[in-house]
Amino acid sequence: MAGLLYRYPAMNYIEPHAHMVSRTTDDYEKLALAGCIAVCEPAFWAGFDRTSAKGFYDYFLQLTRFEPRRAARYNLQHYAWLCINPKEAEDPGLAREVIDLIPEFLDAPNVLGIGEIGLNKNSRNELKVLHWHIELAVQHDLLILVHTPHLEDKLKGTRLTIDALREHGVRPERVIIDHVEEHTVRPVLDAGFWAGMTLYPQSKCSIDRAIDILDLYGSEHIWMNSACDWGASDPLAVPKAAQQMLRRGYSRERIRHIILNNPADFMRQSGRFDLDVR
Repeated sequence: MAGLLYRYPAMNYIEPHAHMVSRTTDDYEKLALAGCIAVCEPAFWAGFDRTSAKGFYDYFLQLTRFEPRRAARYNLQHYAWLCINPKEAEDPGLAREVIDLIPEFLDAPNVLGIGEIGLNKNSRNELKVLHWHIELAVQHDLLILVHTPHLEDKLKGTRLTIDALREHGVRPERVIIDHVEEHTVRPVLDAGFWAGMTLYPQSKCSIDRAIDILDLYGSEHIWMNSACDWGASDPLAVPKAAQQMLRRGYSRERIRHIILNNPADFMRQSGRFDLDVR
């Protein structure tokens, strides 16, 4: 692992979106050695459609009890977001059961809010479940993390999501809309929301595309994440992006602002994120 320490900038950062239930414990070690101090894990699709609310109950236990202990072995703070993912929102009956379970877990000390909610295919059922999630977040004054659809449906889904959030009177500074790309980052930032860029090797944003977006739109109210999961993804995408930003002339202060201060500033609004990153 000595090579890892040499290759990446010796710079602390936060991984604000990682699905660690799908990763080996070795990945926690790699994150820690690369400078990560906290991992934030939104609820997501398991790679298959779960058949009952009981499966989600156990999953929420995993996010609030087991994963924090696994991360702590490497001196990493672990935080979580809870929801039923948009990929499983086509069954409103199941979604209603799962959403009704969530309040039981909201007192867990690592829960930051509701997420990653949003749309997958922009269907009516998905939109209905999105509204239910937003209602829950408003009722409990929680932060919201939003998933936006892939490829050609992304702009439409982003607009539908923004409309839904406005309908419920959600304060935009308490929402991060994730997986933005070149054609969706402007409407997100212009509406006052935070924007997340996901660094994937085959989809969403490459590292250089994400840095191009920073060149165009600046460094405020925006973060980078790996969203590492079961598929083609890289848990070290954020420190690799930091290295590339150095190559492209970014100062260490600006990089620190993007990969450490920005996610900390957003998540500190939860009242649960208590890391001192100064």
